[in-house]
Amino acid sequence: MISIFLMTTLALVACKKDTAMQYDPNVKSEITLEFDNVAGDKELQLNTGSYTNASGQTFNVSLLQYFISNISLTTADGRVYTVPQLESYFLVKEQDVASQKIKLMVPEGEYTSVSFMIGVDSLRSTRPIGERPGVLDPANYPAGHEGMYWSWNAGYIFYKMEGTSAAAPADPTGNRKFRFHIGLFGGMTAPTINNIKMNTIELTANGTAKVKTGRKPVVHFLHDILKTMGGTTNVDLAANSTVMVSPFSANIANNYVKAFAHEHTHNE
Repeated sequence: MISIFLMTTLALVACKKDTAMQYDPNVKSEITLEFDNVAGDKELQLNTGSYTNASGQTFNVSLLQYFISNISLTTADGRVYTVPQLESYFLVKEQDVASQKIKLMVPEGEYTSVSFMIGVDSLRSTRPIGERPGVLDPANYPAGHEGMYWSWNAGYIFYKMEGTSAAAPADPTGNRKFRFHIGLFGGMTAPTINNIKMNTIELTANGTAKVKTGRKPVVHFLHDILKTMGGTTNVDLAANSTVMVSPFSANIANNYVKAFAHEHTHNE
């Protein structure tokens, strides 16, 4: 009986040590933030998927991509690790599976929340192009609709979704397209709308991230485009088929900031 008691006690202690990991700023290991784009309870399928928004309008999506930046992670006891800024800009593309997995090196510890910006901060947006490398360099964007920079407006497009809907007005070619190109950081020389959005997502309900040597946790987030279409404001594609720098862009930004949720964490 005593042996069984001791073995049980030791097992509980070992378990407690594993679940209450110590933060160590001097030792870093890998964590992955994975962004999975969905439409309600369905996986998002570009071009072929058919979905219905909160206004009862059917639509499909041909393009979806957005910036995730300024990432920080917080432990249960309030320690915050902020990813060095130049290492903290990512462009998530639905058409590029690899871009949906953001790998970071962070101090060992147990993290209970993740914060990130949807977009690009104003300070980085106003720096010389030479100080905006990687995904922030407009020269790296392919020609055509995948570009994420307004050269005519000297600013990044934070969030871009395009597709078609029978509810959208026909263009001169007869196509019924919608385009959401959401940017604006408050203005460089004159005030504009500020659509920069920060999001803090708690992990405790669906699994904290336990970062340590030999373990590479994956924190899985869902991004629901139906919530972009209908959250704080229900989007009517007949009235708002093209949204770029208009005041309505703020409504879509307020929607998509609430479209991200933590589904689960794999502590591999």
